[in-house]
Amino acid sequence: MIKLLTLLTLSLGSTLAWSSESATQPINLTDSWVGYAALILFALAYILVIFEEQLHLRKSKPVLLAAGVIWAIIAIAYNSMGAPHEVESAIRHNFLEYAELFFFLLVAMTYINVMLERNVFDALRDWLVARGFSYRALFWLTGILAFFISPIADNLTTALIMCAVVMAVGKDKPVFISIACVNIVVGANAGGAFSPFGDITTLMVWQKGILQFTEFFALFIPAVVNFLIPAAIMQFALPKGKPTPQNTEAVSIKHGGLVIVGLFLLTIVTAVCFHNFLHIPPVFGMMTGLAYLKLFSYYLSRVGDEGSDRTDVPGGHRGARFDIFSQIAQAEWDTLFFFYGVILAVGGLGFLGYLSMASEFIYGELGATTANILVGIMSAIVDNIPVMFAVLTMNPAMSDLQWLLVTMTAGVGGSLLSIGSAAGVALMGQARGHYTFFGHLKWTPVIALGYAASIYVHFLING
Repeated sequence: MIKLLTLLTLSLGSTLAWSSESATQPINLTDSWVGYAALILFALAYILVIFEEQLHLRKSKPVLLAAGVIWAIIAIAYNSMGAPHEVESAIRHNFLEYAELFFFLLVAMTYINVMLERNVFDALRDWLVARGFSYRALFWLTGILAFFISPIADNLTTALIMCAVVMAVGKDKPVFISIACVNIVVGANAGGAFSPFGDITTLMVWQKGILQFTEFFALFIPAVVNFLIPAAIMQFALPKGKPTPQNTEAVSIKHGGLVIVGLFLLTIVTAVCFHNFLHIPPVFGMMTGLAYLKLFSYYLSRVGDEGSDRTDVPGGHRGARFDIFSQIAQAEWDTLFFFYGVILAVGGLGFLGYLSMASEFIYGELGATTANILVGIMSAIVDNIPVMFAVLTMNPAMSDLQWLLVTMTAGVGGSLLSIGSAAGVALMGQARGHYTFFGHLKWTPVIALGYAASIYVHFLING
């Protein structure tokens, strides 16, 4: 089979012509069988990702396979032309980008898992439920909290927590659950757009060094506009009155929960300081922050939830120890492996020449503003991760104003459809039957109005 593929590669003639410049520049294989096969593989893999819920096939599986096969056929082509080290160097470059993202997210996910285990978010949910707010007040509270928590945590976890509140108080009002979930998705995605930690796309831009940490905060007001306009219109469709009080015992935060929140904030500060003052990639600051958590977890493993020695458990039995590695094991591994497949597969398409071709057309012919607005619309259909990674790989010559624009549109554009962001997909599962694709689609024109207004305000303020 390898011999046959090699003969096919050699038969392409001018398309795969070897030149002395190939030692420093990748060969354009967009018009070859290699390029066509890579495109087909990526498209098929992503179709399977889109239908993950229907097929019950984890999204990481098809993209992992596609990434491996794409680079294998690229390697076959380059080996036939006597340039095996070109592919090896390109793969190492893409893998390094993934490794930085992987360890950054692993630390963040571990902190979130520990805070969940310590009942930090459950206590927040129960506090909101017990206050006896009206449906409209809960609509605004959950939306605003989603907006302000997602820059620190991530938009997925934030949306799930706020949805739990909505489900707990609105079980008798399906209309309230549906509208409130739309509002939470919009709020979480908008809030994540003005923070390097709020969304994977902003994290990728920050880690790439294109924008400094403080520059993202210029998107705060446009993000507020993106959230407020749809919320202000949707509130008129809410049911009137208050939810029926729930006679449930409130959950209390376990011992050390608030300390872990503080350690998470200290970890973020460490990552920012490493990047801004020491010029070290922020992932090293996050890994240092993981050491904070690991040392504190040793303390938690020695004492009980009330701060007493775990050996003094009534009945003479030793209490279950807090295990930090069990929290690490509960990270969203499917998501982490999905990012690997996407980054390597898109990197392969870029190495073949497709991304430079797309960049010349989109950013050269249409202009940066139109292109960046379209990127946001595309992220509602295709996940914003591959879209943003493709833009970063293209690396078009743009001003900071335009990089801020594409960062915002890639983040908030996913709100246009329920399948456009991880928050929306997760809530369709959590609030199954209440929050649906078509239930969200009903409000897409209103969300699009907020999308357009946020772009206008961005140019008005930051231009």
